[in-house]
Amino acid sequence: MNLNNLENLKEEMSNLGFKAALIEQMEEKMKANVPEFNLYDSAEATVGRVDMTLSFKQSGKSDYYYLNKFEVNHQKGPKIPDGEKVMVLTQLEGTDGFKMESFGNIAEAIAFFDSQKEALSQQKGFSHLVIGKDENHGVKMVSMEDGKVNFIDKEISQTYRNPSINQTIYVERGKGFSAEQAVNLIQGRAVYRDDMVSQAGHQYKAWIKLDFDVAKDKYGNFMVNQYTDPAYGFDLSRVLDKFEFKELADPAKRELLESSIRNGNRATVTVEKDGKAVKLQLEAIPRYSQINLYNKDGKTEKREQFLKSADLKQEYVESRNKAQNKNRQQGQGIGL
Repeated sequence: MNLNNLENLKEEMSNLGFKAALIEQMEEKMKANVPEFNLYDSAEATVGRVDMTLSFKQSGKSDYYYLNKFEVNHQKGPKIPDGEKVMVLTQLEGTDGFKMESFGNIAEAIAFFDSQKEALSQQKGFSHLVIGKDENHGVKMVSMEDGKVNFIDKEISQTYRNPSINQTIYVERGKGFSAEQAVNLIQGRAVYRDDMVSQAGHQYKAWIKLDFDVAKDKYGNFMVNQYTDPAYGFDLSRVLDKFEFKELADPAKRELLESSIRNGNRATVTVEKDGKAVKLQLEAIPRYSQINLYNKDGKTEKREQFLKSADLKQEYVESRNKAQNKNRQQGQGIGL
């Protein structure tokens, strides 16, 4: 194992925001000289969760390993409990025992499970998707007989019937979208990057958002919309200044708030409503040079009620109309 390579990869993964436990798993795989391997992690989403798959590959010309990409997969179904795994157990007619395949996340397991339909309809047999510690202690989630699905557990029904959405995130030597940013991108939120590089090699700043309204590119990725800074005109700090958010009064809290929003999070802010302090979730909407506010149930709140003055309410309406007109004229879908 090349120790310089190991230290470089540790630094890259740390810069991208991956957990220490995942870095330890990478080191174990490198020590074992596994030529190609995947590592898995997950993060809570506003709805469901986001699974992450990191792909490592050893160079064909040296002992160096590379992390060039990771995939994020947004699913609305249950999380695999700690210490358990998802498996597909398959038995063809006339054979003894089940053949087991183990997977790092449910999306991969479902894809494999479904890929057997044609073969099982021709050769006959059974297949079960199960979650548990091992094949002998698993809970059956989906079953198939002779190529036809005949059972779906209600806990996984939504995940199975409504395929998750995924995006491959490319990185270069630890630079690119962080794990946190990628998790937010696949949930449809915008993130801010100040280190984007054009095809001509020029660095620029922009808000980035996946475009779910158009077909994926030839590599199976969503196109992205970019809202360049300052050209597009969305200034997060100026927008926040128009509102009565208590966190803005404390410079340290404001810095943390803006950083969280720029990473694509729904950040928590405190407002006064009906004479009481209320917590809301705030999300950046650069497309309209605005923010959205959500209550604890995830329902939108009217922004106007939290503006500082009546004059700002009129300015808000004019700004919104201007942003909508600008958006109609733009259209910036590009590949990621």
